[in-house]
Amino acid sequence: MLQHDNAQPHVARICTQFLEAENIPALAWPAYSPDMSPIEHVWDALDRRIRQHVPVPANIQQLRTAIEEEWTNIPQATINNLINSPRSRCVALREAHGGHTRY
Repeated sequence: MLQHDNAQPHVARICTQFLEAENIPALAWPAYSPDMSPIEHVWDALDRRIRQHVPVPANIQQLRTAIEEEWTNIPQATINNLINSPRSRCVALREAHGGHTRY
């Protein structure tokens, strides 16, 4: 099962054909709803950690190393909370009539 954000590159014919050929089902997901995707919050946390990283990565290899270090430093409790929150996210989205939520 694959969950993506319906960005144009992800729904291009070549991508959908590959998923079909590999028998990988894609989870139906509202377009333009990154706040509903737990991984977007992980990327945000990782981005904030990298921007505060000392020393600032000066090249691609240092950036890669910093990303790997910061990825392992994201608390498992944070990941678990994001994984377990889709129901509350959906309720909030419904109550906001599809508008912005606290997520």
